[in-house]
Amino acid sequence: MLLTKIAAPVRDQKGQTMTEFALVLPIIALLLFGVIQCGLAFNNYLTVTDAARAAARKGAVSMYGGGSPSSAAASAARASAGNLDQSKFQVSVSASPSWQKGADVIVTTSYPYEISLLGLVVKSGRVTSTTRERIE
Repeated sequence: MLLTKIAAPVRDQKGQTMTEFALVLPIIALLLFGVIQCGLAFNNYLTVTDAARAAARKGAVSMYGGGSPSSAAASAARASAGNLDQSKFQVSVSASPSWQKGADVIVTTSYPYEISLLGLVVKSGRVTSTTRERIE
């Protein structure tokens, strides 16, 4: 008789764990997908920033290499951002006041980003980075 009284409460809670898991799983999945989406956006930010740095450096040292330093810098930016969609990647290269020794090379790169959860766009915009380097 004592054995059946102890076993009875255990049978009443048989589906409790499964129910709690079913309630918590969507929240955990939403958080996981949010972290993944933010990680992808941060990776794009790092790539865009590195592309601007590489292009500014190339523009600063390619003054005497022959050819256009502006196009060499833009090519360096695109090569550095090889994992991005090049049709959406924008590069702007200029020198202030002109392409002379001691002037500044200004490179601005940008790329669109979108953070979406379950098909709903939470945040979108453009990741932009500007780098300035002195021409040698």
